[in-house]
Amino acid sequence: MEQQPHFPGMNTGTVVRTHQRLMQRVFGWMFAGLSMTAIIALALSMNPNVPAFLMENQGVLWGIWIANLVIVFGLSLLLHRLSVFAATLGFFVYAALNGISFTLILHIFDLGVIFPAFFIAAGMFGLFAVIGYTTKMDLTKIGNIALMLVIGLVLASLVNFFWMKSGIITFIISCALVILFCVITAFDIQKIKEMSAHAYEEDAASKLAIFGALMLYIDFIVIFKELLYILNILSSDD
Repeated sequence: MEQQPHFPGMNTGTVVRTHQRLMQRVFGWMFAGLSMTAIIALALSMNPNVPAFLMENQGVLWGIWIANLVIVFGLSLLLHRLSVFAATLGFFVYAALNGISFTLILHIFDLGVIFPAFFIAAGMFGLFAVIGYTTKMDLTKIGNIALMLVIGLVLASLVNFFWMKSGIITFIISCALVILFCVITAFDIQKIKEMSAHAYEEDAASKLAIFGALMLYIDFIVIFKELLYILNILSSDD
């Protein structure tokens, strides 16, 4: 039977409510980040010069990708040293940069593909989030294996992008990433729930909520992007 962590002066019911409040904050920040990404992407896509500029200047997209990596690793490594304001700022800068890159998605893909990909991604994400929150099974081993496989797939994807340029390999990698990030979503939810045991102070809880939102934001975005590519390939074959 799963053991609930105990804090001084807190009974099991209080601990459960602490978990629930933290998860509400995590999903609140995640929704805010996704909303910022969508608003920026929609606003920029209204100007046809923006996607044209991004397509002609690949260095800008690479710069956004590198900046996002710096933010993710920075928040991961320095979370305890950062202030709540700095962590929040980092999260929203990350969401804003994604909004710029997502301008190309709205320009390249048809809405008939974007909307189904979004709703399917939301359904899959929600299902595995519930699994991660409610399961009694320790997902640490499975989650770590999934993360290692993701690293391998990213390397394979880079090799394919620069040298092999195989559409079939890209399609297979996308399918595998969707499955792996669904598993990672459940793993991250369980990890956030467990980390809340050490975040009973307001400052720690606030930073954990932001970092948890970033983790889940990344999970959802990857699932959505890969499903978008998969559905686009399948629809083009009809």
